[in-house]
Amino acid sequence: MAWRTRIKDRIRIKNQLGRETLAEFIGTFILLLIGDGSVAQSVLSRNASGAYLSVNLAWGLAVTMGVFFAGGVSGGHINPAVSLTNCILGRLPWFKLLPYMLAQYLGAFTAAAVVFAVYNDALNNFDGGVRITGYGANATAGIFSTFPKEYVSTWTGLGDQIVGTALLVGCIQAITDKNNFSPSDRGIKAISIGFVVLAIGLSLGHNCGYAINPARDLGPRILTSIAGWGVSPFSFRNYNWFWVPIVGPHIGAILGAWMYLLFSGIHSENDSWQSDSSDLQLDTTTIGSSVTSLNSMRVGTYHRDRPQYKSHWDNGVGITKF
Repeated sequence: MAWRTRIKDRIRIKNQLGRETLAEFIGTFILLLIGDGSVAQSVLSRNASGAYLSVNLAWGLAVTMGVFFAGGVSGGHINPAVSLTNCILGRLPWFKLLPYMLAQYLGAFTAAAVVFAVYNDALNNFDGGVRITGYGANATAGIFSTFPKEYVSTWTGLGDQIVGTALLVGCIQAITDKNNFSPSDRGIKAISIGFVVLAIGLSLGHNCGYAINPARDLGPRILTSIAGWGVSPFSFRNYNWFWVPIVGPHIGAILGAWMYLLFSGIHSENDSWQSDSSDLQLDTTTIGSSVTSLNSMRVGTYHRDRPQYKSHWDNGVGITKF
């Protein structure tokens, strides 16, 4: 066992921010790998190997798995809009915002590249190597990033993204608020957040695919521009769409967080939402019953013996999308 400990100590990143950004990268990577992969499977099989419900289920599970991957280290934001909201609420130091965002965008881009590589033969079989953005039976850019229905205006799409992300972040605040009637088990929280995403997809996904996460959309959009679709993923509708899944979620996330606080959070008799980030960093003892007991024992012992590496998970910092 000693040699394993030595290897772990050599490999382990000593810088706390470095560990957190690495966690955000892999969490977002898992999110997009499962999510975009499910869309690719459905589209390229012409719904023979997946349909709208299966895609929504995959995105919900993708969020849960992404949060599980990153939650014990960074809080599992896996969404730039969520990280921004946590900074505004005083739950994440501002100096961490840019590194978190860069890690999230890079994770999304990398996952899209992997999906593209895995399904490259299927793409060529589907569209004959002619990459199409927008509408049509053989359009494939929508596998990776989101586009509106033909009849949906840009402003309606913006409102759609604001409402969807507000619902997401408001629900996540409710789930992670320790003063609320929320699940105490960290694993259940991750699963609950996945169900929130599933609910949004089943109710608010028709107009433009419920991006509700800037990294989920922009990272893959950049990939498609490099991988054969050219400038069209950005020039779609005369450059009057690509900004919608970036701007809308940031606005919606802030509104959703304040919606929960103003209508419910601050009215709790045990209100402590104004606590600074150090007060919100609680000791990790177990990742919850949804993870194996062996892993729980390892994580709990690690953080108990090293209090300077406390987890963000249980503090409301760890909130995610999509």
